Amino acid sequence: MNKYRSHNCNELNKKHVDSLVLLSGWVHKKRDHGNLLFIDLRDNFGITQCIVDKENKNFLKLERIPLETVIKIDGKVLKRSSDTINNDISTGEIEIKVNSFEILGNTKELPLPVFSDQEYSEEIRLKYRFLDLRRKKIHNNIILRSKVISFIRKQMEKLGFYEFQTPILTSSSPEGARDFLVPSRLNPGQFYALPQAPQQFKQLIMVSGFDRYFQIAPCFRDEDARADRSPGEFYQLDIEMSFVEQEDVFEVVEKLMISVFKNFSEKKILFEQFPRIPFKESMSKYGTDKPDLRNPLLIYDISEIFERDDVKFEIFKKLFRSGSLIKAIVTKQTSTKPRSFFDNIDKWAKEQGWNGLAYFSFEKDTNGKLNGKGPIGKFFSEDSLKEIIKITAAEIGDSIFMSCNKEEEIFEIMSQSRSKIAEELEIIDKNSFAFCWITDFPIFELDKETSKINFSHNPFSMPQGDPNNLDLSKPLELKAYQYDIVCNGVELSSGAIRNHIPELMYKLFSLAGYEKNDVDNKFSGMINALSYGAPPHGGIAPGIDRIVMLLANEKNIREVTMFPMNQNAQDLMMNAPSNIDDKLLNELGLKLLDKKK
Repeated sequence: MNKYRSHNCNELNKKHVDSLVLLSGWVHKKRDHGNLLFIDLRDNFGITQCIVDKENKNFLKLERIPLETVIKIDGKVLKRSSDTINNDISTGEIEIKVNSFEILGNTKELPLPVFSDQEYSEEIRLKYRFLDLRRKKIHNNIILRSKVISFIRKQMEKLGFYEFQTPILTSSSPEGARDFLVPSRLNPGQFYALPQAPQQFKQLIMVSGFDRYFQIAPCFRDEDARADRSPGEFYQLDIEMSFVEQEDVFEVVEKLMISVFKNFSEKKILFEQFPRIPFKESMSKYGTDKPDLRNPLLIYDISEIFERDDVKFEIFKKLFRSGSLIKAIVTKQTSTKPRSFFDNIDKWAKEQGWNGLAYFSFEKDTNGKLNGKGPIGKFFSEDSLKEIIKITAAEIGDSIFMSCNKEEEIFEIMSQSRSKIAEELEIIDKNSFAFCWITDFPIFELDKETSKINFSHNPFSMPQGDPNNLDLSKPLELKAYQYDIVCNGVELSSGAIRNHIPELMYKLFSLAGYEKNDVDNKFSGMINALSYGAPPHGGIAPGIDRIVMLLANEKNIREVTMFPMNQNAQDLMMNAPSNIDDKLLNELGLKLLDKKK
């Protein structure tokens, strides 16, 4: 028998009554009833209640023992009386009468109670992450993560994929974020970069003749933290396939996502064939390229209404003439809502730094005349209201919220407003997953500050159209076989059919201001490989952290990551990043600059 335990703390039941057992774990809770001491002993698997009576020689020692002390106990399994059975735990029908115990690991005073549901600051939680991970919710989240990854591996093998590992130390490349750089001791003055993604390597794998590749890949990006993105590092399910078109990738990923989400959640999947939404349409309807399709509200452009003479809302008309757009959201049968409902949403919009949301409701008077009920309704004629109804498919009893702003701002405003209004109306089905594909992304975007053309995603996507006869005179109109997969408003991944034609790649890079030498220097390995018979190929890389976050019903990936950094990209537990001594710097040929000067 194992020196420390005969059973785990979730295994014992009434079949084991009168058995002598050995258990080890953490002292989870204690309840002192004077002559009887109850101890909940916890390990990775569960909890077992142990009892110690006053006659036991160990009573006083166990009475004083701090919570989270690691102990070993030996004792006898007893059946609980019917009125003391705990149906919340698997061992709730029994308890252990302790004969003796041994302390295996002492503990200092706890900076955060493991058994408490109280929330603590990020600083405390991350500094003492090893304690935070003992808490039931986060502990279960990490176990869920392990199970999800294991399941994904099995599913990918069933789908005909091979798992390969790609290098961690590689060359720097412009892939959208800042690289983490590693100085080379053997090559002074030169640096490796940690991969932002295995993008080039997975394409090289396809050129090497392997048909289907996957990897649970670590990725490193020096970027700011967000709720769905951790600074520093994250993991993604990296996928690449040869001789495929866009729909082939969609088919594989849809099968995978449906199997994963059905296996690990009881929530329903709204669309088993994920909707395909072009980027431009997504921005127009939802104000974002990662829409939450559980939310039925849509955004409408009603700018043309403000060209009418019978619309007297001069504030919006003036802004429209200066180049602003007017977007609207219609809410069904909300005209009877109290004034406070509308005012609170308007107040919220102002708190975001915007000019608020104008609103009114559609109603008919006793004579059947169509009116606008609300602060700005009087500024619209009956004919103009009918035109708004025509554009938005609104009905009598519906309400409309409007915002007027420049194009670069209006989408963000309306996207957030759409979410806020739906939240207030409680019309989002939180017991569901709504997947979709966002497609037809533009290859390039214009930097409004520099007026330079940049790649909108990564530079390796295949442009749509005949690759041998592309019109490159209007680069901002070029679309790519570039796609994102989105679930419940969370972007899980970007992907693309790759540009496997070197000559075309050079042309596209030149439009973004890269000389041929620049491309050769940055992407020499891949450009060279593509020149030796490259198959058409494409892929995607869904974020593991984000998948688990959705399955665990969490809003921040920190809750599903073992040892995350804080918002400033610091590991408070291991004190990273840290200073490096001069000896090591000298070996690397590095010298720190005094930034104070």
